[in-house]
Amino acid sequence: MPEHEKINYVEFPAKDIGATKAFFTAVFGWSFVDYGPEYTAFSNEGLDGGFFKSALTVSPEKGSALIVFYSRDLEQTQSKIEKAGGSISKPIFSFPGGRRFHFQDPNGNEYAVWSDID
Repeated sequence: MPEHEKINYVEFPAKDIGATKAFFTAVFGWSFVDYGPEYTAFSNEGLDGGFFKSALTVSPEKGSALIVFYSRDLEQTQSKIEKAGGSISKPIFSFPGGRRFHFQDPNGNEYAVWSDID
């Protein structure tokens, strides 16, 4: 059940819905439910959400929030992202509490992956 006044859902732009679904399925094992040709939704991935057809992209440099994934094996996750057609926008770097990198999905949206495991 959704919790009162808590973040419940997030939506991202996607230039290519099919490429988006293929990428997130290959890298993170997500599954999707389509709501017409211009919207697809995911659930049970830490936060429910969806992708809508749009020529826009999101990135922290444009002022948008940064969605950060967690990984027990940073290098393995980075390899999966690259094999699935994503690009690394900031290579692995250390920060207080762990290491992380930033990547772009095939649409150009920016995300990050972090780990507290060396």
